[in-house]
Amino acid sequence: MTQSRPRQLFSVLELLACLIGIAAPAQAQDYPNQPVKIIVPFAAGGGADVVARIVAQSLGDALGQSVIVENRAGAGGMTGADLVAKAPPDGYTILQNTNGQAISPAIYRTLPFDTLRDFIPVTQLVATSTVLVANPKLPAKSVQELIALAKAQPGKLNYGMTGVGNSLHLTMEMFKRAAGIDIQAVPYRGDALLNPALIAGEIDVAIVPIGTIVPLIEGGQLRALAVNSAKRSAVLPDVPTVSEAAIPGFESAGWQGYFVPAGTPREIVARIQREAVAALAHPDTQARLKAMGNDPVASTPDEFDGKFRADVAKFQQVVREAGIPLQ
Repeated sequence: MTQSRPRQLFSVLELLACLIGIAAPAQAQDYPNQPVKIIVPFAAGGGADVVARIVAQSLGDALGQSVIVENRAGAGGMTGADLVAKAPPDGYTILQNTNGQAISPAIYRTLPFDTLRDFIPVTQLVATSTVLVANPKLPAKSVQELIALAKAQPGKLNYGMTGVGNSLHLTMEMFKRAAGIDIQAVPYRGDALLNPALIAGEIDVAIVPIGTIVPLIEGGQLRALAVNSAKRSAVLPDVPTVSEAAIPGFESAGWQGYFVPAGTPREIVARIQREAVAALAHPDTQARLKAMGNDPVASTPDEFDGKFRADVAKFQQVVREAGIPLQ
């Protein structure tokens, strides 16, 4: 009697494992049979939100289900990311985040989730260009001239930034270290304050999102010195990259991508990635994304995972070497 109970228990556990094994493929085969939610961890109307809504429209057509974009702003993107980390791993809750997802482990003392363990990277949707701009009255008309001016007057030039540890701030710190220059940071609360300060000459230079600054460049209110991506931007084709202008190999493009909770079945991850690729290939989607300075990517889960892990390590090194205090 005492020996049969463990055997019976073992048989029940075997049966449960078998049933779970059968249920997982069936769940994946049936996916999606209800609306899919895209969580954007930033306020409506921002760059990430606009990209999410452009892609969601085509993704819904590809999946054959409604795709709802939901903004869950707060704590520098952590509120929305935490919601997805703790969501059921069934493919119905997807996080669309920027490369801030890779920065957060480097800049925050504590996080409500494990950045590497609690998410599965699905696909990089886009690469996002940023541009190094200057006040037109600044004597430097190129990156090389800016570097020479900064070296001649160490610590006298300044740059505007909109948040400690965000990707724009860290890109400028990478640029400073690569160029061997010392320019001082001046913090602002968002582009709405930083751009007028640049135009007025209160600050000398800044790194800004390309999609928001093109009208000011074309109007002559700001001077574009270089883009920080690996290749020139289609919206500013005459502006060189930092790499070709002065610092060979320099590259710091932003990105946006999809993540799902850890434990999501591989078949569902593959389905989301496959349909995201189809959505990004749509001509109208491509045109609208490129007009904002975004280059569609559509990487595989393995490719995005590799890039994501490399960026986590890169930003930890940047924060450490720049001496940026943890938040």
